[in-house]
Amino acid sequence: MNTKIEKGATYSAKEEVDKYRAIYYAGASGDFNPIHIDPEFGKAVGLGGVILQGLCTLGFVAKSVTDWAGDPGKLKRIKCRFAAPVLLGNTVNTAGEVVEINGARAKLALKVTNQDGVEVLKGVEAEVE
Repeated sequence: MNTKIEKGATYSAKEEVDKYRAIYYAGASGDFNPIHIDPEFGKAVGLGGVILQGLCTLGFVAKSVTDWAGDPGKLKRIKCRFAAPVLLGNTVNTAGEVVEINGARAKLALKVTNQDGVEVLKGVEAEVE
């Protein structure tokens, strides 16, 4: 994709969280916390079951930015605050808008919600070059 990056440009993306995603991510990251891999433990601590690792959710967002920008090397910075758990079977929706251009860099404001409109990440910003 050859995206023209200009102020006001927008994009959206979504990622379905399959029932194995937390296990795949645990294997790749080493994050085997029981809240991510043991449904009974997740229920016992009040989470309703397994929740996805926050950094996996942020990874979905980073991928949406790099897909939109057309090159993974264009992503220079990303930040967020983890706000709500993502459950297996959820959909992670990302809506981005270029809010500032400074030289060769563009700053994006991103809204990240689940399928019910709950913000799972807040204060999400990215910079692309």
